[in-house]
Amino acid sequence: MQPKAFLNALDHERIVKAIAQAEACSRAEVRVHVSNQAVSDPHKAAAAQFEKLGMTATAERNGVLIYVAPRSQKFAIIGDSGIHQSCGQSFWQEVAAAMEADFRAGRFTDGIVKGLARTGEALGTYFPRKEGVCDLNELKDEVTED
Repeated sequence: MQPKAFLNALDHERIVKAIAQAEACSRAEVRVHVSNQAVSDPHKAAAAQFEKLGMTATAERNGVLIYVAPRSQKFAIIGDSGIHQSCGQSFWQEVAAAMEADFRAGRFTDGIVKGLARTGEALGTYFPRKEGVCDLNELKDEVTED
């Protein structure tokens, strides 16, 4: 699928709400990025985009990026060192498997929202909000693209 067609098929408002919900129960930061580029290694491309988006600058190193490259029909979910140490690689594979089923069925928004919900559950477990402490939203809740 071409990136523009993919972007047009996404319900951005629903995804932004899902990002906010994923962050609401934790101190972590979540982003979604759609690449217009063809990529051979989505994890490597996601890691580069993670850096470009400034996601390594979160206070607790607990940012998560859902990276989608529709031209290549590939995607990756990566977490910064703080969340990755808590969840491990098997967690990211579990989230990817849940998203992939929806993607294969052409339900792109559903897949991303499902990935965000599952990620939010883990973030709430490992980085719960602290009572009486205001949580700063360190990164914008939006779907970015290149």
